[in-house]
Parts: sequence; C-alpha cells; structure tokens
Amino acid sequence: MKTYLLMSISSTNNYLVTVRNLSVSFKNGASVSQVLRDVSYHIQPNELLAVVGESGSGKSVTAKVLMGLLPDSAQITANELLVIDQSILKYDGGEWSRFRGSEIAMIFQEPMSSLNPTITCGDQVAEILKQHTVLSSKEIHKEVLALFEKVKLPTPDITYDKYPHEISGGQMQRVMISMAVACKPKLLIADEPTTALDVTVQQEIILLLKELQEEYGMSVLFISHDLSLVRSMANRVLVMYQGRIVEQGRPDDLFNHPKEQYTKALIAARPDTAVRLKELPTIKDFMEDMPSAAVVTAQDRAIAHEKIYSKPPILEVQHVIKDYPLKKSLFKPQEYFRALDDVSLNIYPQESLGLVGESGCGKSTLGNCILGLKRVTSGRILYKGQNITNLKGSTMRSLRKELQIIFQDPFASLNPRITIGEAITEPMKWHGIGSSDADRKEKVFELLERVGLSRDQYNRYPHEFSGGQRQRIGIARTVALEPRLIVCDESVSALDISVQAQVLNLLNELKSVYHFSYLFISHDLAVVKYFCDRVVVMNKGRIEEYGEADSVYENPQSDYTKKLIAAIPG
Repeated sequence: MKTYLLMSISSTNNYLVTVRNLSVSFKNGASVSQVLRDVSYHIQPNELLAVVGESGSGKSVTAKVLMGLLPDSAQITANELLVIDQSILKYDGGEWSRFRGSEIAMIFQEPMSSLNPTITCGDQVAEILKQHTVLSSKEIHKEVLALFEKVKLPTPDITYDKYPHEISGGQMQRVMISMAVACKPKLLIADEPTTALDVTVQQEIILLLKELQEEYGMSVLFISHDLSLVRSMANRVLVMYQGRIVEQGRPDDLFNHPKEQYTKALIAARPDTAVRLKELPTIKDFMEDMPSAAVVTAQDRAIAHEKIYSKPPILEVQHVIKDYPLKKSLFKPQEYFRALDDVSLNIYPQESLGLVGESGCGKSTLGNCILGLKRVTSGRILYKGQNITNLKGSTMRSLRKELQIIFQDPFASLNPRITIGEAITEPMKWHGIGSSDADRKEKVFELLERVGLSRDQYNRYPHEFSGGQRQRIGIARTVALEPRLIVCDESVSALDISVQAQVLNLLNELKSVYHFSYLFISHDLAVVKYFCDRVVVMNKGRIEEYGEADSVYENPQSDYTKKLIAAIPG
C-alpha cells in the first residue's frame, strides 16, 4: 500500500507547484530503495521548467508524484507538496481521476505504448473530453478536429479515423499532445516526448509545445536527458543526479558557467560539432576529474582516410530500387510506393559510413536490403566483389556471419526467456565459431569484459540490465560472430546522452581491434559527424548528398541537408 507522510503545510507564494523536501522510496520485500532525496523546487505560472539528468536520476519519479502515478509500493514524504493550491499527498482514486486530465496532464515518452492500438486516434482524444466536459457528441467531434488542426496533424478528418499504427511516430506524439491539452490543463508534464524522434520532427514538437504553452498560458514541466535540447526552450533548468537536484538556474547560466561536475559532464558528453575528440568524455570521467582532452586533427583524419580509401570497397550498392505494392483498387492497375530510388554507394574496409535522414527516407530499408532481409526490386549489391542481391537458403545463411546488425531497441531483440550468455553463444554455435561449448563460453566471458560488463553477468536475464547495458549485450552478440560489416540501425538514438557517449566510444574501440566496417544509420547529424568518415544524406528514397562528414556538415550543398543541420539542438 502506498504510504504518505505530510510533515507540514505552509504556502505563502503564488507558485503553481511547490515541492519541498520530497523523498520517495520503494519497498521490495524486506529491502527499501530510496530514489528521491529531499527534492525541493517550484513551478511558476506560465513557466517552462526543464528537468535533465540520466536514466535513474529520478526525473520521471519526480513527475509521477505530481500525477499520482507511483505504485502502491512507493513511500512518499514531503514537507510541502502543492499543485494548483491543492495538497495532493492524500488524494484518493476519485480525486485523482477528476484532477488528472483537467488540471494536470502528461505526455509520455513512447506514444505507441501509451495509445490504445484498438481505438482510433480521434476516439481516444474524444474520450478525454467525455470524461471532463459536458459537451455533446457532435461538439466533442468538432473539438477533436480543432485540436488535431492546432497540433498540425495532416488531414485531421482522416487522421480521426486512423489507428495509431497507421500514422508516423511524430504524428502519434501529436495525438498524445492533443489528448494532454484537450481540457486546457494548467500544468503539462512532458516526459522525454522527443527522445526517439527525428531531429527535425523533434524541433517541430518543441515549437508546438511552446506555442501551446503561450496560447493556453499553462506551465510545462519538460523532462529530458539532453541539455542542448532544453537550452533554447526552457525558462529554468533543474539538473538531477542520483535522486537529488544538484544544480538549477537559467539555461544560459548553466551552459556558460556550470558549477557542478555532473552538469559539465552532461554538456560535454554530446559530440561537439566544432572539435572531434578521440574519445567522448563520460560521466565517470568528469566525476573522477579525468575528462578526455585528446583531439583528432585534420591531418590525423586525412592520413586515416588515405589508408581506408586506398583499398577496394567491401560493399557496393549499385542503382538499387525497392518498391512496395500499395493496396490494390478494383479495376485499377497495381500501384507501388518507391522506398529506394536508384541508390548507389560504396563502403570500404574499416570505414564508418553514416546514413542520415528523417523517418521514412529509406535508411532502414537500405540497411535491410544490404543484409538480405528485404529483396531489392532492381539493382545489385556486391559484397567483396560477389553479387549477393538474390542469394537464398544456405548460401545466404552462411553470409549472415559476416553481415550483422545492431538494433535500436536491444530489449526487443533479446529473448527474455534465455540468459545473455545463451543469447550470445547460440549464434556462435550455429555458425561454427569456437571448438567446443567451453571454448565458446570463454570467448563470451572475454567479450563481456571487452564491452564493459562482467563474467558473473553471463547467467543473468535481459530484464536485469539497464538500457545501456542491454545495448552492450547486443553489441557483444554481434561482435561474437566476427563479422566484417555491421549495420548500426539507430543503435544509440534512444540512449541517455552519457550512455550514448560510452557506446560510441565502445564501437570505435571495437572497430580498431576487430577491423569492422560500419553502416551507421541515424537521424542525428551531430553524432554522425563525430563518428563517421563519410556521410550519405537520404531524402524520400534518394541520395540527397554524399561526402566526407566534416565537409558535408560545414558546407552542405542541398537545402535538405541544411535543414537537418539547423535542427540539431543547441
């Protein structure tokens, strides 16, 4: 049962939210884990307050206290906890039902998980209005269409009758925003609402939230792990670390004069677009006062590129076209959607080739065609000079050892019923790597240590690891097959900024040890510029621009590339 302890109430200010000495613990059997420690802050009317920090720092727990969404195992204490002049500590279910949606609302990180897949987008927003207003069905329908128009959803009347899986991730997030602002709440909580979105869609969502805030005069509590993102939008920023607020202030002050090592670490962990470090500094580096300072010079890069491009390419994509059949209408010829339109590129041994563009541009489709997971409509793909375009059966299976992928969501790609040790050794056994089970197990021990895990984690299950650790397991499973080309499909886009730095460092280290080539798919040009030798910019299935990463970033030729660069936070 959820327990509360209200120590005193004494509000003498006009703040919309007042939190004083908030602590939260979770009881699990005999053990108690404290996740928030003496957190104090306030939110002013019509203010956008950002909370930043890594996963596990307490950001989301802080917000869920205000929404009454913590489980019954939570033990909450506070000297003061007021939201819109209401002490919410002792609210019961009925009071929360009336309060949530009308006075305070929340946008969650993953819209696909938050929206009901069996109900149309319009009906899900209409349900909020039915619960909290006295509008008629006709008035509600009209209001939902007006909301869809306000959040800039294309063709609101058509979107009303679509199910969540029929629209894009950015559009799903706009539906979630419509639900949140339907009753014009005084406080809107946005919990990582843009983390896995394209950089351009991310910018559109941020601008939309700012517009809605100004129009409705509401306050926004914006939760993020990316300081660069909140710099241009927040009035104030709270920095959280290990359940405490370690620093707070106006964005420019925090960026220009950070006082805490942790704040400096969050700022430094994102790749700098002006300077390329040999190794990205991590949180641990800063907390131990040992940040990396070694820089890759233009001369270092030129020497490395001369070595890479003096060899023949390991992979050649020649005039590839990929068409998908659309739903056929009666008495009409079959129509197709062209996902890849005459795409040609080369990848060289030990090269990191970046592939960037918005969702739907064809990045992942190209990666899947290279791996043989999708058949091309026309064109050729050559691996080490051999045409692999139409390989099937055992020939293709034997090639999979050399062509591997690291997925965006490591949890979804790991079997929850088997240990991580089994998950790594199973494909090794299939492809004949290692002379015996004991030999394979020893190789896995070495790999786990190489990717920053330990031997004693061999028998643990995926749910026992953090997101960053699961990504390391996915990398270890890929590396175990000793591939020559690895497709990294948005493999760092959903990670905390500090975990992202660790994974990028790891990928670079493994490339130097095992001599991989990478096709690095991402929507984030800042990360691609840091990590890749060359970059390919895709737009609507075609290659928009192609060249050395620094040159493309510093002197973009196409308007589309300029748009992507301009959308980079900070």
